[in-house]
Amino acid sequence: MTLMTDTDKGAAPTGPAPKSGILDIAPYVGGKSKVDGVAEPMKLSSNENALGAGSLAREAYEAAIKNLALYPDGRAAKLREAVANHHGLEPERLIFGNGSDEVFALLNQTYLTPGDNIVTGQYGFLAYRISALANQAEVKSAPEPKLKAEVDALLAQVDERTRIVYVSNPSNPTGSWNAAEEIERLHAELPSSVLLVVDEAYAEFVTEPDWATAFPLAKDSANIVVTRTFSKIHGLAGLRVGFGYAPLHVAEAVDRIRLPFNVSVPGIEAAVAALSDEAHVKASRELVQTWRPRLTQAIKGFGFDVPPSAGNFVLVRFKDADRAKAASDYLNTKGIIVRPVGGYGLHDSLRITVGTEDQNRAVMDALSEFAAS
Repeated sequence: MTLMTDTDKGAAPTGPAPKSGILDIAPYVGGKSKVDGVAEPMKLSSNENALGAGSLAREAYEAAIKNLALYPDGRAAKLREAVANHHGLEPERLIFGNGSDEVFALLNQTYLTPGDNIVTGQYGFLAYRISALANQAEVKSAPEPKLKAEVDALLAQVDERTRIVYVSNPSNPTGSWNAAEEIERLHAELPSSVLLVVDEAYAEFVTEPDWATAFPLAKDSANIVVTRTFSKIHGLAGLRVGFGYAPLHVAEAVDRIRLPFNVSVPGIEAAVAALSDEAHVKASRELVQTWRPRLTQAIKGFGFDVPPSAGNFVLVRFKDADRAKAASDYLNTKGIIVRPVGGYGLHDSLRITVGTEDQNRAVMDALSEFAAS
């Protein structure tokens, strides 16, 4: 006997339905990497390190090939020790993830239940929101009229169902930052039951004297997690390695649900090597510190607004969304890919990664021509 399926009968196929809210989530869309008709475009859309990975990390990656048949150390002990020594942190308090994105997802999965909420800035990184919504939690956004997280605005959103407050410092995509005293005040005025997560993905590019890492603040706190990534200054975006420094009780809770072997063998080896490559870190930082202000000054001179940035990118604001799209399209014709940030609500803006000298000059020339047009 042959059973007829819904498809055989001409009906729409049926099957398991995702849980409530999943299909309402807008998926994350990364910066594009291709332009029609351009074989090797300048990809300045994803805040990647323009110098790539350092030589020590590349050598460690190549050496790891002989161990590809083996599972990685589930605790990433070698990387755990290296990160702890490099930053002066307790190794048992570290959470490792497939990029810092996974650390956010693990925290949300550990602490959020349906009806809970997270609080973040209006232009906070989209990854916080996606995994919170996947856990059937609400996302409460604090207004950022000056394109930066405001302490009072964040606190005003906190209620009895708030479990986590996320702050990007520096912030992507705006480039803004919060002074150390602002982070300290935010923490001091949060209920002890609320976890404060400070995302410091771009920490190594910061030069502003009022900024400071939240590692020392987290050291004696029961409700702060500070995250970092190897994707930016270390140029290992393709290997997906990130970590969080958390209170021990948080790290132990997360470890109960973290999938085993979530950081690969090449990822562990390359990340350990990258921490010791001071020359590469120095060169990467100096490139950004040299060209970020030059890009800012030049693009402002073309008549566009460029807010101050502490990351390895600049945000360029146009008079409206149509003009921003036209600028992006024009840059594409020159083989330059930048990032429209309408997904963050900044429809009038483009985010441009600081590239090599040749790439930066090409951006300035193209925007100058666009402005003249």
